[in-house]
Amino acid sequence: MRAIRLMLLVVAVIAMAAQATLESNAPRADGKFENEAGPREMAMWEIIKARFTTEQIDKRPKTEVPLQRLHRADLEAAYGPMLYRLGHSSVLIKLGDQYVLTDPVFSKRASPVQWAGPRRFHPVPIDFQELPRIHAVVISHDHYDHLDKGSVKRLAAQVENFVVPVGVGAHLRRWGIDATRIHELNWWQSLELEGLTLTATPAQHFSGRGLTDGNKTLWASWVIEGASAKLFFSGDTGYFDGFREIGERLGPFDITMIETGAYNKLWASVHMLPEQGLQAHLDLRGKAMLPIHNSTFDLAFHPWYEPMERATALGEEHNVNVLTPVIGAPVSVLEPSPGHAWWRTVATQTETASIESVNMGAEPAG
Repeated sequence: MRAIRLMLLVVAVIAMAAQATLESNAPRADGKFENEAGPREMAMWEIIKARFTTEQIDKRPKTEVPLQRLHRADLEAAYGPMLYRLGHSSVLIKLGDQYVLTDPVFSKRASPVQWAGPRRFHPVPIDFQELPRIHAVVISHDHYDHLDKGSVKRLAAQVENFVVPVGVGAHLRRWGIDATRIHELNWWQSLELEGLTLTATPAQHFSGRGLTDGNKTLWASWVIEGASAKLFFSGDTGYFDGFREIGERLGPFDITMIETGAYNKLWASVHMLPEQGLQAHLDLRGKAMLPIHNSTFDLAFHPWYEPMERATALGEEHNVNVLTPVIGAPVSVLEPSPGHAWWRTVATQTETASIESVNMGAEPAG
C-alpha cells in the first residue's frame, strides 16, 4: 500500500509540475495554456522529499465531522439568495429559483480510481435524489478534486448546463454529456442563462489529469451573478495581481468563496497560503469570505483543521467576516452569520493541543 501511495504521489506531482500562464487567453503554439504572471513550476523532488521528512499530525479527523443534512424541501423553502457548502470546493448556490453547483465531487475519493487516493472525511450532506434541478454546474478546472467523472455522470440527468473553461468540455463529451449543454468560456467571457450571468475570470494554476495532458485545458475562477447577489468562486489559484483587476472590473462581491486549504510554501505559486487568500478577498472587494478547499480531503501536510483556524484568526485580525458554517448548513448571501468553530468540537486532546499551537502563531506544518 505504501508503494501505491508513493506511485500516486509521483503521478500527481509530475502533473502538478506542468508550467502554466495565459497572456492572450489562447493556447500557445504547442496547445498549452499559460498564466498571466508567467510560468509557475513546482519543485517536484522537493515536494516528494518533504512528504517523507515533514512531521505530519492530525491529518484526518478522529471523530465524525458534524453535518447538517439537506433535503429538497428545505432548499425550496429557503428565502433569498443562499449557499450551502457541500464539502471541499463543492458549493450549492440558490439565486432566486435557480441553482448553481460548483465543482461537484461526491465520490468517496478524489482520485482517478476509487480504490486508492485521498478519501473523504465526511459524506456529502445531500443525497442525489434530494438535489433540485440544477440550472448550471460550474467547473474551475480538470483536476480530480474538482472535476469528478462519477459525479458528473450521476448529475447529468438533472443539470441543464455545464459551464467550464476552454477545453474542459472534451472531458464531459467523452463521458456522454450532450454537447448542446456544455458551454466553454475563456477568461473574461460571460454567459447569460435566463437572468444568471456567469463570467470566467483569470486564476493562477495549471491543469491535467495524467502525465501527457498538462495544461491542455484552461483553468478559471468564476463570477456568479443573479438579480440580487454577486459571488466570486476562486477555484484553485495562487495569489496574483489579477484579483485586484477582477475586483475593479466586476466587484464588489457579497461573498467570496476563496481557496483556503491544501497549501504549502513549496507550491504557494498555485495554491494560496491563508494570508494570501485573505488578501485576495480584500483585493476582490468582498463583503464576507467563505474558506473552501478544506475539511474534506487530505491533500497537503498541514493538520486538517489548520486552514479554518488560520482563516478565522486572520479574519479577526483584519476585521473580515470569515464564514465557517457546518458542512451543509444554510448561509444567507446577503446577511451571512460567521458561524462557529465547529472543527474544535471534533478534536481529541491531542488535536486540541495542536490547535492551540496554531492559535499561538506556531510555524505551520510544511
